[in-house]
Amino acid sequence: SLELEVANFGPIVEAKIDLRPLTVFVGPSNTGKSYLAILIYALHRFFSFFSEHGMFRSAMYRQLLSRRTINKWAEQELTSWEKLMAKESLVLPPPVTDEIRSVLDAQGDQLGNEISRCFGIDETGALVRKGSRDGTRVVFRRHVLNGSAPFEHELMVGAREAKFKTTIPEETPIRIKVKEHALKINDLHRKAVDFISRAGQKNKEGRHLFTYELIETLIDPALPQLAGPLHVPAFYLPADRTGVMHSHQVVVSALVQNATTAGLRPTTGTPILSGVLADFLQQLIELDHPPYRRRVSRRDLGKQIEEAILDGVVRVDRSEMVSYPHFTYRPKGWKTPLPLMNTSSMVSELAPVVLYLRHVVQPDDVLFIEEPESHLHPAMQVEFTRQIAALVQVGVRVIVTTHSEWVLEELGNIVRRSELPKARRKDIPKGEFALRSDQVGAWLFKQKMRPRGSVVEEIKLDEETGLYPTDYDDVSLALYNDSVGIFNRIQGSNAE
Repeated sequence: SLELEVANFGPIVEAKIDLRPLTVFVGPSNTGKSYLAILIYALHRFFSFFSEHGMFRSAMYRQLLSRRTINKWAEQELTSWEKLMAKESLVLPPPVTDEIRSVLDAQGDQLGNEISRCFGIDETGALVRKGSRDGTRVVFRRHVLNGSAPFEHELMVGAREAKFKTTIPEETPIRIKVKEHALKINDLHRKAVDFISRAGQKNKEGRHLFTYELIETLIDPALPQLAGPLHVPAFYLPADRTGVMHSHQVVVSALVQNATTAGLRPTTGTPILSGVLADFLQQLIELDHPPYRRRVSRRDLGKQIEEAILDGVVRVDRSEMVSYPHFTYRPKGWKTPLPLMNTSSMVSELAPVVLYLRHVVQPDDVLFIEEPESHLHPAMQVEFTRQIAALVQVGVRVIVTTHSEWVLEELGNIVRRSELPKARRKDIPKGEFALRSDQVGAWLFKQKMRPRGSVVEEIKLDEETGLYPTDYDDVSLALYNDSVGIFNRIQGSNAE
């Protein structure tokens, strides 16, 4: 599991959550639901592209104090292929984990830049809660074994800088599964054999370079254990995705480049686009052949939403003259498709979800969906919630922000269905899904006056009602009381 703790971040005074296969943020507007979701997305971006972008290299251009110990371990453990393949996992010794920790510790600025990019701001200091003297604190912990100390990462954000610190407990060594990371293990073996056989291995520079390459290769397979689900790709569907889908051709050429590189800002007067929107626009352009897609799945995760809700097919096509995508929707039974901008708001809202699931998102990835209820009739909100549960069942992790009572009520039903005895689960109608309570986490963002901001607490499923209790009942009660008051005044007027 992964536990996330935040203090003095944007409108949030404090929050402590654990990320589950389905994580739901609910609460009033301006309480920080999207703030926390974007922060988690930025962490995913940072760790999933960590080794590919070579972010750690600047930290490695120093004298590695544990070089000799690391090289001796490599000679003993990595040069025999038969010995390596006989292992279930490769346990990294303290000198190696110390170097990995020091590399991560040097990434405060890089992580700060990625967070700033995702929010579309110049400096992370702008995210510190107004009125706070302590700055922002972000801590995430990766629990591996019950009772053992977790891997912990702490980001401190002040007015001018961001500092990052990683703690790797001695009693919880990093274990790299050999079969799961066979390519990396083979790379380590090849480098070790080449180094040992080289005549220049006694050369100081050669030894230093080998240690550098060794740590560089080890970081990638170590990240799943260090950062948990944060190391997998994540994709963010913002709340205003319908408008972006309709206008992407107009804005993309002017704005995407302003937000694609962390830490860089244009010198022109062109408005800065948040990294979340820039990523969404960029991915729309590359939707049917994304360069970041590492594997091919035969499963069309978007088809079920088309069949259950849209009653038609969403497509992305490219013109023959200009390789630029345009999006269409063909209702069931129609021969000619409609441009997406001429379809209903429901179709426009769900089209990017379908297309992402078809072309980009794979099992084990993370999909962020802001306000899944937008432009949907309550019955379709319920159905879409079921489809989200279906995604979780096939391995997609989902994070949702919502204001919908219908979404939460169906979510309660989804969890309650999992409590049915196995003999009765066959009675669940087709198209309805079940998730265990430990697979679902609902978190309520509540406003607080002193200090001013919001706090976040878990909403537990009420065993008697089968509902996630929120403040929606207060709104319903206030409306009912207002209705009764109006009725009484009307009756009083008629009596006069």
